[in-house]
Amino acid sequence: MAETLVWAAIPTSLPLPNRLRPSRTIAFTPSKASSPVRRGFRSTTATVDDRIKRFSDDGGNNNSNNGGRPRRVFFLDVNPICYKGSRPSLRSFAHWLSLFFSQVSLRDPVIAVLDGDKANEFRRQLLPSYKAHRRKILVPSSSSKTFSRSLGGGSPQIAELQIIDVLRKCNVPYVVKVDNYEADDVIATLVDQVLQKGFRVVIGSPDKDFKQLISTDVQIVMPMPEFGRWSFYTLKHYIAQYNCDPSSDLSLRCLVGDEADGVPGIQHLAPGFGRKTALKLLKKHGSLENLLSACAIRTVGKHYAQDALIKHADLLRKNFEVLRLRRDVDVHLEEDWLCERETCNDTDILSNFFKTLDGRLTYQRYVSS
Repeated sequence: MAETLVWAAIPTSLPLPNRLRPSRTIAFTPSKASSPVRRGFRSTTATVDDRIKRFSDDGGNNNSNNGGRPRRVFFLDVNPICYKGSRPSLRSFAHWLSLFFSQVSLRDPVIAVLDGDKANEFRRQLLPSYKAHRRKILVPSSSSKTFSRSLGGGSPQIAELQIIDVLRKCNVPYVVKVDNYEADDVIATLVDQVLQKGFRVVIGSPDKDFKQLISTDVQIVMPMPEFGRWSFYTLKHYIAQYNCDPSSDLSLRCLVGDEADGVPGIQHLAPGFGRKTALKLLKKHGSLENLLSACAIRTVGKHYAQDALIKHADLLRKNFEVLRLRRDVDVHLEEDWLCERETCNDTDILSNFFKTLDGRLTYQRYVSS
């Protein structure tokens, strides 16, 4: 049975110093554990022109309140911003969090989400290479011995506890973590619930998986290390980049693969079948499901494309299951998650955290996830 925890700071079951105890902890008990049952593909339901017509490009602007409530809710995908390149780094987390609060979300509600324990397990059962290279961060410094003793040794949880504590002190009281699920799946599930309440959504993450969620009401804001800032990525940007609708994004990535996540495409198996060919076929057929159905009964393109689709149909379906964001996680949006965030503590808390890191993180040790 999957366990859902909504953390105010850190789990109360751990014997930690009083200054790090959470102000509130909520636990959801699922009635039934979700299983990675294969689901059908989703086809395009709106044209690109329809999406553009309805789109209002307000990326980067904090809108006024609607009926006394903020119009936008921000999700912060915590794990990816804890890396500098491929190296885990708490300083990277502090840097991007500081910019996120001061330049992006401001007083709008922020829901932070962490990967759950064994988050990649069901996807790795389908594809063992999935995120096989990712590493956790461990902080084994002399000044963290108190934490190590209270946790029964140098646990990888130490850095996570520090992250959660900083978020709590910056008035992000709810940090969501669901065992057996990645943060992406939790966010995708909660996004639907937020939209149903009439809010717009901004997802803070560099993860391109979220492009499949982009719509008139869902935007992404990405950390841009080369520019030292966060940058909004909207429906308008997606269409300009790919010349297709975001509803085809999942199908596109199934075809071309995702090297960063260890998901193979078919371009290496079928020379000539690259992104250009994939986009052309998807613009005509709309979705991977439609494309595979069509190639089973007639020729859909040049012979190399036709042969590749028929020969590697099982691989493409497996890619779909691995890359599809799940929206059935047993987590439920609470009304008080949508309150404005108080910002008065941000500067002091983050400044002190940077000073702590300067004195504590003399080196970092890594363990395989």
